[in-house]
This record gives sequence, structure tokens and C-alpha cells, in this order.
Amino acid sequence: MLESFVSFIVETVGDLGYFGIFIMMFLESSFVPFPSEVVMVPAGYLVYKGEMNLYIVLFCGTFGSLAGALFNYYLAIKYGRGFLLKYGNYLFIDEKKLQKMEGFFKKHGHISTFSGRLIPGVRQYISFPAGLAKMNLAEFSLFTSLGAGIWISILTYIGYVIGDKQELIKENIHTWLIYIMIALIIIIFIYTYRYKKNSS
Repeated sequence: MLESFVSFIVETVGDLGYFGIFIMMFLESSFVPFPSEVVMVPAGYLVYKGEMNLYIVLFCGTFGSLAGALFNYYLAIKYGRGFLLKYGNYLFIDEKKLQKMEGFFKKHGHISTFSGRLIPGVRQYISFPAGLAKMNLAEFSLFTSLGAGIWISILTYIGYVIGDKQELIKENIHTWLIYIMIALIIIIFIYTYRYKKNSS
């Protein structure tokens, strides 16, 4: 059954093309709980098959993520915290989650828009506290694009390296993602430490 699901996702990404990657990553980066893994790993596989261009895939994925993040950013700027709390249930947001994101943003500063893009469960919502704090748009866009670009490149690379070995996708994708997350946590820790040290 899982093999059929993997095949379905690959075919769906292939049918929707580059615009589909942009749309799905826009949704994943906004407030819709849509996992980027089911988009970018199959896209990497299609790059391996020669059915998609690597650079266009990475551009569409990164630009889609940035567009979704900007949507959240401007939503927070225009309507404010009260609106997010009042209608948060419709956006998969609650007060506890918003407080967690605000605490993360306050603790790590503007660099959190970079590091947050690499953490599942955080990257979809880190744009809200950035918007509420009226973070500089250029910095927000830069850090968001860098973080999203790294994550998307990793997932695409996994799909490319796996090639047509779909059994490996089924058996190892979760393990690989855990290893990737551990490596990213280490990178984020070092980056944040050096950033704070240079800022002080």
C-alpha cells in the first residue's frame, strides 16, 4: 500500500509540474500542515529520471516557501495578534502554539527565521512572530529563502540519490530525515552561537 502511495505522489508531482511544486510548497510554508517531504523527494526522483530540471525544481520550491512565509508575515502585520488568536483555529493556530513561536523568535532573534525554516512544526509558523515584530522585510526574505533553500535542497537530493529504488524510500526515508535533523540542529546551534557572539 505504501508503495502505491509513493507512486501516486510521484505521479501527482509529475502531473502538476513546476507550478504544482510552487503551490504545494506555498501551502506547506503557510498555515496548512502539508509535509514538504512528499513534494520535494518525489521531485528529486523526477530530476533523476530527467523529467524535471534540478535548478527549476529548487527555484520553484524555494520561491513557493518564501511566498507562503510572506503570506503569513503580511497576515500578522495587517491583522495583528488579536486576529490570529481569534481566528487561529481556522488557521491551525492556537494561543499555545503562537506563544511558543513568539518565544522562539524572541530568544533567537531575527536569525530564527533562518533556523526555524529547518525545524518541522516551527517553519510553518515562524513568520507570524516575525510579522508581529515588523521584522525588516529584506532580512526576513533573505533568511527565509536561505533556510527554505537548504531544506528543499536536502529533500531533493535524497530523491535524486535514491533514483528509482522506491523500496529504499519506504524503508529509510524516516531514518534519513532523523539524521538530517540532528545535523541541522548542530549547524543551527553553531550558527546561532556565532551570530550572538558577533552581535555582542
